[in-house]
Amino acid sequence: MKQVLKIFNFFASLRNREEGQTMAEYGVVLAVITIAVFAALTLLSGNISDALTRVAGYIT
Repeated sequence: MKQVLKIFNFFASLRNREEGQTMAEYGVVLAVITIAVFAALTLLSGNISDALTRVAGYIT
């Protein structure tokens, strides 16, 4: 019975720890930022390529 109580207290202490929650929140924020940057670069890649081609044309 003591071991069951120790296990229960261990999991209860994990639930009350904020360190893991903060790490998970940072992970979610990082994932959202990564998706947003990837989407923006995908949408703008044609425009960026055209602009660089025009600049190269002006230089040569």
